[in-house]
Amino acid sequence: MMNSADYKERFKAEYQQVVIRYQKLAAMLQKWDGGELNFTPACPRSTYNMQIQAMTDYIAALEARAVMEGVEL
Repeated sequence: MMNSADYKERFKAEYQQVVIRYQKLAAMLQKWDGGELNFTPACPRSTYNMQIQAMTDYIAALEARAVMEGVEL
């Protein structure tokens, strides 16, 4: 879908990719909070917190645009 000539299809693909990445990061952070990670993160938790907040905001912006542009996600 990312290579589609239709911008609505590209828009949907972008949204789906961000949501998947958000879910994976959120799952990692949940494991971190539960002491269940099988690795030591290279960055401090505050960096991951900034990233997940930015992703949350980006998802919200895409959802708002989708409503305004008539893109069904």
